[in-house]
Amino acid sequence: MKYKLLGRSGLRVSEFCLGTMTFGTAWGWGCDEAGCRSQLDLFFGQGGNFIDTSNVYGSGQAEEILGNILTPAQRNSTVLGTKYTDNLPGETAHANSAGNQRKNMVQSLEGSLKRLKTDYVDIFYVHTWDFTTRPEEVLRGLDDLIRQGKILYAGISDAPAWVISRCNELADRMGWSPFVVNQFEYSLVERTPDREIVPMSRALDIGMVAWSPLGGGILTGKYTANKDAGGSRRMDNVPYKTLSERNLTIARALDAVAQEAGCTPSQAALKWMLKKRIIPVIGASSADQLKINLASLDVELSDDQLGQLESASAVELGFPHDFFESAKGFVYAGLFDRIDRHRDDGIGTSADAKQNANFSYTDVMIDSPAQA
Repeated sequence: MKYKLLGRSGLRVSEFCLGTMTFGTAWGWGCDEAGCRSQLDLFFGQGGNFIDTSNVYGSGQAEEILGNILTPAQRNSTVLGTKYTDNLPGETAHANSAGNQRKNMVQSLEGSLKRLKTDYVDIFYVHTWDFTTRPEEVLRGLDDLIRQGKILYAGISDAPAWVISRCNELADRMGWSPFVVNQFEYSLVERTPDREIVPMSRALDIGMVAWSPLGGGILTGKYTANKDAGGSRRMDNVPYKTLSERNLTIARALDAVAQEAGCTPSQAALKWMLKKRIIPVIGASSADQLKINLASLDVELSDDQLGQLESASAVELGFPHDFFESAKGFVYAGLFDRIDRHRDDGIGTSADAKQNANFSYTDVMIDSPAQA
């Protein structure tokens, strides 16, 4: 395991982030506390230090389990991120028990700190943009919490690129803490973030963390192998990801690459994402499953194999990206191919975009020892 610098911050996080949506059995599936402890021991033993949770995972049970398990030494060496905004309907729900506003921000954080048995969290994410709270209220509220020492960094999840860009420009102008990490859905079967979210994050030096890196199970090989899709995993029981012909075609291409590389489809899919400089959030139903996914660190994929996955999963970028293809001759007066565009920022020909996607950026990586 190695560490990466998280966006524009100096925070060092592991290549994988351990997801905890499977921690607890309150939702009728997931791991009991003993199973969660086994996952954490394995993750720490391989050098992992980045953990993702939320106030709503397992109706709060995920945070409670982390609070029960993490020793003081482990908490000190762990980069722990949780989220606010969402809340589950119920008897205790009220008008301000969800949303981005400061009232919910503060009361949600206090609840998370109590369940996690800690006096601060390393990263506090806006879980979902609510499109009603003004950016000034959100950013000033988060900055106040940072100044109070209750959170160290602010992150954002599931928001449009224009919202994140506007927020960070405002934060820089006002001297507030910006978002240093952006969490969004991304996988071989969900690459629409390539249109705006990924290039925006790269251009603004915002760390990228991807949830559902295995496409809700589509990229594990279970569907292409015609196995029984039954089970207790979250995405198996919900038609969240359509088993469309396009997605099955991508899964078959992944199977072929995995067979050639001598690994599982899930390992090949995770390795592809690691090469994109995007941190996968890996959740597991057991330590054995987590061990299989972590083994993707040792997988080697050739440039040709990576190219096959890129080609099979690519999405149309749309306007204005496609428009540039026809206009570049005028924009560069016919000299496009003769200009060294070191500030390309991902804008250019399809070939440029593919080169950008194919890992032309330099990672800042630090060898990671096993965590005590």
